[in-house]
Amino acid sequence: MAKNILICDDAAFMRMMIKDILTKNGYNIAGEAENGLKAIEKYNELKPDLVLMDITMPEMDGIQALKSIKSNDPSAVVIMCSAMGQQAMVIESIQSGAKDFIVKPFQADRVIEAVKKVIG
Repeated sequence: MAKNILICDDAAFMRMMIKDILTKNGYNIAGEAENGLKAIEKYNELKPDLVLMDITMPEMDGIQALKSIKSNDPSAVVIMCSAMGQQAMVIESIQSGAKDFIVKPFQADRVIEAVKKVIG
């Protein structure tokens, strides 16, 4: 059975890129969110197998959304997406429970490697 993934990024073209990479590799896109608040809402509604979460988003950033999702569901699996030079935020994400992180611009093989590592 295909794994369900929630994509959270404020940039529509980034969501489209990730969606393209994942669907070509047999994953199912459960939903999309354009900010941290929507990410939490969608997570609670869809209960995906994995969340790909951008760190920098409006209304609520990815780290706050990650912390909120993990406090409601400690078993949640989240991979953070960051731009180059966000080292401190990446470290905070991992300490807050993220399983891995991928760096933008996305390389398809790195995205799939990270996803396979955490959900198979």
